[in-house]
Amino acid sequence: MRYRTIGTAPDNRREVSVLALGAMLFGSRTDEETSFAVLDRYVEAGGNFIDTSDNYAFWEDGGQGGQSEQLLGRWRRSRGIGDEIVIATKLGARPLAPGTSYVDNPEGLSAKVIRESAERSRERLGVAKLDLLYAHIEDHRVPLRETVEGFAELVAEGTVGLLGVSNHAVWRVERARAIAAAAGLPGYEVLQYAHSHLRPRTDVPGDLFPDGSLGHAGPDLLGYLRAEPDLTLVAYSPLLKGAYVRPDRLPSDFDHPGTPARLTALRDVARETGATVNQVVLAWQIGGELPVVPLVGMSSVAQLEENLAAVDLELTQEQRARLDGAH
Repeated sequence: MRYRTIGTAPDNRREVSVLALGAMLFGSRTDEETSFAVLDRYVEAGGNFIDTSDNYAFWEDGGQGGQSEQLLGRWRRSRGIGDEIVIATKLGARPLAPGTSYVDNPEGLSAKVIRESAERSRERLGVAKLDLLYAHIEDHRVPLRETVEGFAELVAEGTVGLLGVSNHAVWRVERARAIAAAAGLPGYEVLQYAHSHLRPRTDVPGDLFPDGSLGHAGPDLLGYLRAEPDLTLVAYSPLLKGAYVRPDRLPSDFDHPGTPARLTALRDVARETGATVNQVVLAWQIGGELPVVPLVGMSSVAQLEENLAAVDLELTQEQRARLDGAH
């Protein structure tokens, strides 16, 4: 396994594996025995960066979520896992009532919600400190300053380590970080957005967000990363939910003339390296110029093994140039 540093503050920065494990469906669609087997193998291979959220997976049973955090808590206790494993979670998108969703009834990012939701996550996970806590989705009802100060209070109290943000417009990320910096408070240091080799259109409704923009790491966000080298991008859905091997799963916002050229480049490099297309996508992210940690969800140990092999796949500069330049 290889590792990279996230965060800048000496007390909270962590060394995390370059491949993160997504636990979204653990405890719901993926049963406990399978989830534990994947977690055990990931840790055995040197993985130490696991991702969840307080709302995972509310859509599976029409509830409010929490199943993933609860399963991770049971796994930690049964395996004697301590702070050597970095568990990231999110708040802000948990439905306030069963049968609703983050679209029409989210918990939001008020100071009160941040404190109460973080406490619930700590209890479910069985940890004294949340290693990395994200603001999951935007909340335009609450002033950014209140959100920034709410997260900072938990860091000051020692119940949260690093702060992150997911699915926010880049200008709101920068404004929140500027507010924090001006007040001498900790700000967002890890950004989580959908990112893969194939690029979606942003002028049509997307797979996750109706406006087709906030969920994906587009040119603005990637430019922001280049300008702010202390930030890290955690890239969710890097394999597009299996669409690289099942084209029928490709979301409609990827249906444009640029997609075939990038798929051809991926397949050519896969043939040259003897790797799978999925492994080439992950290796392209892991070894690129920007600090990107692919976050991969999986429902079997076999899928995990394929993804783990991408960590040691070295692409040549010429291969990278072809992958980057295909359009």
